[in-house]
Amino acid sequence: MPLQPPDVSWLRGEYAEECYSFIYVRTTPEQVVARLGGRWEDFTPGPFPEGPDAYSAPGAPVGVTSIGDWTFLFDPDWLGTCEDLITELSRGTRLVSQAALGVKDLDYFYWCEDGEIRFGWGGDDGFLTEVPAELAGTMEEIDRLYPSLPRLYRGPAFLLVEHLTGIRMTEHLLESSRFRWGVIPPATRP
Repeated sequence: MPLQPPDVSWLRGEYAEECYSFIYVRTTPEQVVARLGGRWEDFTPGPFPEGPDAYSAPGAPVGVTSIGDWTFLFDPDWLGTCEDLITELSRGTRLVSQAALGVKDLDYFYWCEDGEIRFGWGGDDGFLTEVPAELAGTMEEIDRLYPSLPRLYRGPAFLLVEHLTGIRMTEHLLESSRFRWGVIPPATRP
């Protein structure tokens, strides 16, 4: 079935001036928090913030929630770009990470399998790795939908996430998910 472009206007609007990382790990939220050096019992329930100003300070909490067999981690910083961290989080499983700062037109995307980066895209450098055969068809569809290949955070990253995780991220999905929020140790941060 052909890919359909996602509506990401909500990220280009009020979130465009803020940095964010969306990290998807095929494991439980408790395991993700533990791998980050946090304590699950210190994470408290709460909704996804209504606006980016709610979490823009350094050391702000990260949010975790389950989406099917996946844990979705929201970080209001560049956690999803720290290669040592994401490869460690991917040990024994799959991880997909996207991070962006729209106001500076910067974005990063990683797909990791069992501690190895399989595909990477980074800011002004573009492709950090060759496109693996598993993504060739999806990349062809993305080229068809976005002939000028805009920055990945403007749509293509969400199609790659959907292909690799089965999750179509939407504003509604974020707002209706039950998050737990907590601070991870500063040593974890890049």
